Amino acid sequence: MLLQGTLVNIAAVIVGVLIGRWGGRFLSPQMRQTLMVGLGLAVLLIGLQLALQSQQLMIVIGSLILGGLIGELIGIERRLEAFGLGLQKRFSGLGSIAEGFVTSSLLFCVGAMAIMGALQDGLGGKPTILYAKSALDGVAAIALTSTLGIGVIFSIIPLLLYQGSITLVAELAQTILTEPVITEMNAVGGLLIVAISLDLMGIKRLPVGNLLPAIFVAIALLWGFGLA
Repeated sequence: MLLQGTLVNIAAVIVGVLIGRWGGRFLSPQMRQTLMVGLGLAVLLIGLQLALQSQQLMIVIGSLILGGLIGELIGIERRLEAFGLGLQKRFSGLGSIAEGFVTSSLLFCVGAMAIMGALQDGLGGKPTILYAKSALDGVAAIALTSTLGIGVIFSIIPLLLYQGSITLVAELAQTILTEPVITEMNAVGGLLIVAISLDLMGIKRLPVGNLLPAIFVAIALLWGFGLA
């Protein structure tokens, strides 16, 4: 079935949100904070593992700089927050929606499993990568919803658009996404995941949304310099 992996992923997030919404009422503020720190540390580990796989450090640096410039010009972070605030107004009374939407959207969409899983799904294989990602995202959704609120559920919109698009163009993307390209994309994405972990742990909120183009700039740089 087309998009099976992404649909399972979306279902896992929804179930996680419902559990987190129900169970969150039984958690004290201190317990919620502890959960967020624990999740942040786990996310930090995942991000570092991906980032340290890089074989082309200058490509990673160049991607982050150029990608950040592009993201700032487009205003991705601003647009994400504006969309979240729009949801906040529409669903007023349900808590802080904007932060939950932005944080969870970035967490669920950035990283190796989203890209590789969507490619596997689109090329006709059993989407085992997305099944594994679904389990991780479901657990993360429980923790995020219990602390950030119902806004997490709206992350299924960018999740569907992002993973679904990669799945639909998987055959074309397979010729572009060679092993060296995937490695450096994962490294850039890993650093963005590290940035997300800092936010989850309450250390520092960084404009991760504006750095998202860096993942795709890495593709252009690698092909442009004949490193793909």
